[in-house]
Amino acid sequence: MEFNEKLQQLRSQNNLTQEQLAEQLYVSRTAISKWESGKGYPNIESLKCISKFFSVSIDELLSGEELITLAETENHSNVKKIYNIISGIIDVLVVSCIVLPIYGEPQGNHIYHINLLSNTHLPNIDIGIHWAVFLFIIGLGIARLAFIFFKKESLYRITSKISIAAGVAAICLYAAAREPYATILLFLFFAVKIFLLVQEYRTK
Repeated sequence: MEFNEKLQQLRSQNNLTQEQLAEQLYVSRTAISKWESGKGYPNIESLKCISKFFSVSIDELLSGEELITLAETENHSNVKKIYNIISGIIDVLVVSCIVLPIYGEPQGNHIYHINLLSNTHLPNIDIGIHWAVFLFIIGLGIARLAFIFFKKESLYRITSKISIAAGVAAICLYAAAREPYATILLFLFFAVKIFLLVQEYRTK
């Protein structure tokens, strides 16, 4: 008997609906439906809750092959989460574009490099646009990390797409404005995010 059949049997024996079982396990009814239809397995923590709630061992719930599948799925999920966290941190690290002295400010016959905090005027882009671009990307990074923490996968995917688009737009903007250091830094951040995205898809 497969795990999905065992779970259905245990739930029926205890006269529980999917929604009632979901409440007891602190998961959604959709998750219970997914497990019972054989479309997926619970994570380790949920599996422990099922084992404790029905007073059965994990070995009774899963066969050896299912345990291997669960372990592989859990490992892939953990690796994917690490990639997502690093990608979110990369967006937050755009704060370096604010504090590093990467903007040239002409003073007489000399050009001094200063950071955005010290600058009140940049020749090629309005100072307000600088702040708007960087704060938007940093905000996206903070939001993405929050969505990971609160397990809002759909919102994380949406903000990730926005982050990629914002990265491309920012690189084009600073390249057109002839801000070489800011362009290079943003490109490096973007390249790392794309690398992490590729690695994430490879773990599926």
